[in-house]
Amino acid sequence: MKLAALTVDGVRRAGAVHEAEQRVALLPLALGTVDDIVRGGPAALDEARAALPTAQLLSLGEVRLQSPLHRFNRDILCTGWNYWDHFEESRGKREGQDPSGRPEHPTFFTKGPDTVIGPTDDIAYDPVVSAKWDYEAEIALVIGRDGRSIPEAKALEHVFGYLVANDVSQRDLQRAHGGQWLKGKSIDATMPLGPWVTTADEIDDLAGLQVQCEVGGRLLQNASSAQMAFSFARIIAELSHGMTLRAGDVVLTGTPSGIGNAREPQIFLSDGDVVVTRVSGLGELRNKVTPTRLT
Repeated sequence: MKLAALTVDGVRRAGAVHEAEQRVALLPLALGTVDDIVRGGPAALDEARAALPTAQLLSLGEVRLQSPLHRFNRDILCTGWNYWDHFEESRGKREGQDPSGRPEHPTFFTKGPDTVIGPTDDIAYDPVVSAKWDYEAEIALVIGRDGRSIPEAKALEHVFGYLVANDVSQRDLQRAHGGQWLKGKSIDATMPLGPWVTTADEIDDLAGLQVQCEVGGRLLQNASSAQMAFSFARIIAELSHGMTLRAGDVVLTGTPSGIGNAREPQIFLSDGDVVVTRVSGLGELRNKVTPTRLT
């Protein structure tokens, strides 16, 4: 299923997207939101599937989809440097924060949940806050079952589904606060997420997902998930080592090469830019960079 969030008569609802037909089936109010279905496990997902034959159908073009998830357990969990081409393109451009060599384990950081916006919402932009707004197309995954110290061989059993994200980053803030990335990754209303959650059973080939980002119609990132340094399963296993992952946690899995900070000349987002982020099989985000006072 492709589970989306939309508001009907002032109430946030869950819907199942029929992408080929450009329709969304409105799921029963009793099922709650997509967050509720994720936390409800297989039984809730079975209920959602059982409701499809009698669900009200709405035109996808006539509804405004929101971020599929909006009730977060904690910060968004993120993976850095997870495509070696991206790691290498930034070598010598990290302003003294280069590691000595390629990491042997995934690199983790977090983003504040107030960063999250919907698939067509505006990306907040305030040049007073930062002069270097960068784009990062990513595959995100949603944990569907609690677990701690999850073996890599069983890690994918804990995934509810996958979706598209753009980890918009403020590079000057990222460098300015002691070498940690939280501040440069957590500016409000800057991370598009969606357009829906595609349940794990719908993905046949996790190594064949194409990740792309366009800015102003120019394709700047284009890579396959097969190029990831650490697999989805490895990320979950290492992140959960001694640390409980809970149903509803969102994990970003890294961006490929092509980021603006590593280009010559550099490319940063600015007022009016339209950012299109897509992953094959998972959908597309389309967001406009819009001046927003954040100070």
